[in-house]
Amino acid sequence: MRSPLLWPLLALAGLLLYNLLVTPAFFALRVQDGHLFGSVVDVLRNGAPTALIALAMTLVIATRGIDLSVGASVAISGAVACTWIAGSPDPTSPGTAVVAVLLAVGLCLVLGTFNGFLVAGLGIQPIIATLVLMTAGRGLAQLITDGQIVTVSNPFFSGIGGGFLLGLPIPVLVTAAAFAVVALVTRRTALGLLVESVGVNPTASRLAGIRARGIVWSVYVLAAVCAGVAGLMISSTVNAADANNAGLWIELDAILAVVIGGTLLTGGRYSITGTLVGALVLQTLTTTVYTTGIRPEVTLVFKALVIIAVCLLQSPKLRGSSTRRRRGSPPPAAPPTPLVTEPTPASAR
Repeated sequence: MRSPLLWPLLALAGLLLYNLLVTPAFFALRVQDGHLFGSVVDVLRNGAPTALIALAMTLVIATRGIDLSVGASVAISGAVACTWIAGSPDPTSPGTAVVAVLLAVGLCLVLGTFNGFLVAGLGIQPIIATLVLMTAGRGLAQLITDGQIVTVSNPFFSGIGGGFLLGLPIPVLVTAAAFAVVALVTRRTALGLLVESVGVNPTASRLAGIRARGIVWSVYVLAAVCAGVAGLMISSTVNAADANNAGLWIELDAILAVVIGGTLLTGGRYSITGTLVGALVLQTLTTTVYTTGIRPEVTLVFKALVIIAVCLLQSPKLRGSSTRRRRGSPPPAAPPTPLVTEPTPASAR
């Protein structure tokens, strides 16, 4: 009952139960041409970019940081890839798509290095440092595309977001592999403990010999690279780069997924499993709104209500007060105020 995963799992189970009652075909799966299709598969495929960004955001938040520029990195990644493919002599060849992917991810790596330099090198507050790229990055994406929606037709590039491997969508497999690698590296080695120590007390970590700046720098690079891969997933799904709308507000969804999963914004301990559950809750809620015929504009309202409910149920103060009510015990009394006695004058002695 004290696990931070309890209420996110209950919220996810409640959404799935609602879909089962309202839309019985929600869990229906079908195999077509060796590929798996269905609403559940759509939830996993559409939620893969957000989950991938949230994975890196978990480590950023664990170091007491925040990255608001991942949405701009998504737009830049898609803009670079689609512009390169559209302007190449052979826009349909696999080689062109491979070069476009490498250019997009490489540029995002540079952007992550820039964010890490501002935060770890210059000591600028993370919310201010990443706000710079959040504002300028989307403008840079529009400069790359000349303010136009760039469309492409490349089968290899389309397979990044819309392809299948072993019957499953490629974005799902890529995101699952990323979660597995990060969980293995951070939980089977000392890296996870070092990340948590930097988030708990950066000064003490530095005095203990931990290269705190290097760790902080690395998590911002990882966040930008994950955002770049997510941008390739999004742009390849629609075969176009929309610098104005691609990845819009995805940074907030990633942060919300991390918070719903039980990771505190104050840094320190984090939960990769909780982040995955949080991303699934957000995407399941979005899919539920669409499948039940509710207007898409209402999605943000439902999302806010679910997030508020889950965060309140996770609050230690709220859980502590409910536990005391069940036990019938009074709230803890304030510590007694020490009595201050006036010193005895020398003449009285």
